[in-house]
Amino acid sequence: MEISKKSFDTDILVGGKENDGPPQYDDINWHKQMFEEGHLYTYMQKNGEIIGGAILFEEERKLYVGRIFINPQHFGQGYGIQLMRDIECCFPDVYVIQLDTPIWNVRTNRFYRKCGYRQTGKDIESVYYEKHKNEDSLYDL
Repeated sequence: MEISKKSFDTDILVGGKENDGPPQYDDINWHKQMFEEGHLYTYMQKNGEIIGGAILFEEERKLYVGRIFINPQHFGQGYGIQLMRDIECCFPDVYVIQLDTPIWNVRTNRFYRKCGYRQTGKDIESVYYEKHKNEDSLYDL
């Protein structure tokens, strides 16, 4: 939960409001519930340090990425891209991965496009993305 809070608190640097991350981003009980329900996944470096995590929801052959978060100390080191690759590999039966991100967040919108996600829509708050697994999985590095 601490890494989630640190990660989303940096959104203020890209247009977000202070302490205004996604719902329950700083709530330890919610993170425990997500873990117990099998939705919270941690992402570790080789030395065992937790670098970040993801909240994922699988339904039939679709996967919804509720959020990913990386410790800000490790921003720009490729962990986010590797996490997205690992998510795709860990769910071989999924044919489409969907997610959304705030419209104002230039950093995450650029990141998801870099990972090969295509915009499928937007509203006044969010941009919606998806990636079909049968499409080219190469990342635009």
